Amino acid sequence: MKIDVQYVNDSNGKTQAIQLTLTEWEKILAKLRKYEQILKVKTDLKEAFEQVALLRKSKTEKQTLTDFLNEI
Repeated sequence: MKIDVQYVNDSNGKTQAIQLTLTEWEKILAKLRKYEQILKVKTDLKEAFEQVALLRKSKTEKQTLTDFLNEI
């Protein structure tokens, strides 16, 4: 994705900020939201697999899926 930006420099020539069109900004935000959703799914799946691993190691009685669903 090529983004057309303009640089804002101070009197010494040091870059202080960038400017981009609102359309470009909205594209960036859309991609960011997509990546955030993907990260959340990956994080949730990782946590779920970790919990399954702990349950498999545990010697306590496990709840069946049917019992769990019946509680809801």
